[in-house]
Amino acid sequence: MKELHTGNLYWPGTLDHTREFEPLRQNKKTQVAIIGGGMSGTICGSVFNGSGLSAIMLERGQVAGGSTSANTGMIQFSNDIMLCDLIEQIGKQDAQAFYRACKDAVNMLEKTAESLSVDVGFRRRSSLYYASTEQDLPKLKKEYEALKACGLDVEFWSPDDIMNHFSFRKSGAIVSHGDAEVNPFQFVNCVANAAADAGLEIHEQTDIVAHDTLPSGLHRLRTADGYEIEAEHVVYAIGYEPEELRGKLIKSELNRSFALVTSVQPTLQSWHDRFLIWETARPYLYMRTTLDGRVVIGGLDEDSEKPLRSEQERAKRSNKLHERLMALFPKLQAPIEFEWSATFGESRDNLPFIGVDPAWKNVYYSLGYGGNGSVYGMIAAQLLRDLIRGDAHPLTDIVKLDRKSLSSV
Repeated sequence: MKELHTGNLYWPGTLDHTREFEPLRQNKKTQVAIIGGGMSGTICGSVFNGSGLSAIMLERGQVAGGSTSANTGMIQFSNDIMLCDLIEQIGKQDAQAFYRACKDAVNMLEKTAESLSVDVGFRRRSSLYYASTEQDLPKLKKEYEALKACGLDVEFWSPDDIMNHFSFRKSGAIVSHGDAEVNPFQFVNCVANAAADAGLEIHEQTDIVAHDTLPSGLHRLRTADGYEIEAEHVVYAIGYEPEELRGKLIKSELNRSFALVTSVQPTLQSWHDRFLIWETARPYLYMRTTLDGRVVIGGLDEDSEKPLRSEQERAKRSNKLHERLMALFPKLQAPIEFEWSATFGESRDNLPFIGVDPAWKNVYYSLGYGGNGSVYGMIAAQLLRDLIRGDAHPLTDIVKLDRKSLSSV
């Protein structure tokens, strides 16, 4: 199994008990087989089941045990690629449609969280997107105008505005309203539990080792234990593990990122309204608070797909992140309590891969590459549900695997 993270994770310790789902122990037939039990796979399973599709979700490890455990839980409608740049890349109409879909996905994630019987830490937050340098300010103002023209709820803050709300000064910032935060580990586990109670069949410790198409057009999946599933449709929601794909994904790459969580702070008075915070630099720094008063900060992306195993080397990155945090919030009493390194995937045109396999009928992918994976997971669930049912979806051509925007990057 590919190692997706190393270090001391914070989120798994926030849930006292996780439900266990039995491995597949008999042959099955289903309308849709979903491979992967992380954020994307679980949301797909929930949406499919709620839409009347017969589905089985198959996870070779544990639900939420992969990239979800290292997810920082920031949910934003803005993306790694600025809207103004996306407009130049794919045109104004499609770029605005994509950003509005991201906003709608945040709302749908909220509705999902509200439908659960437990609190999974979903809270609406605003975001501060600040200019890392004075040279970034003109581009940031251009982005503000693009977001405003798209009908999104944004403000532009001057250096004085920032200083009046925070303990640091920057040359400018966009404040976006309507974003959110969540405990991703609790969210995925609880969505899986609710979906299972509503009829979704889930099997953990079920590794798919073969996928064939039968003469009838049905797909046959075989597990490592020798059991088989026949499915009309197969969805790969396997996160950052592209070597497992039978179709050919082009122009995607894997990096590693770093994150830490502080101890509980005596006060977060200097952190205005618990904003989500990120910056224009690439790779960018990103940070949030938790409900129990900790700070989560991540960044320092590196061009290696393997999470850093060396505790000493991880400590160097964690200390650097900590220094960046303290430079912004010098009054925090913020010792490091958790730290980790994790695989981080992105496409070269900064859009997710969602849609049908161009060469394999009724095989689909939900691959939320980029820093907005939870939002992409919800978009994918809606889009793939529509494709499976034979309905149209407005984002299909924008995020499909063989989209035109990949040919120019």
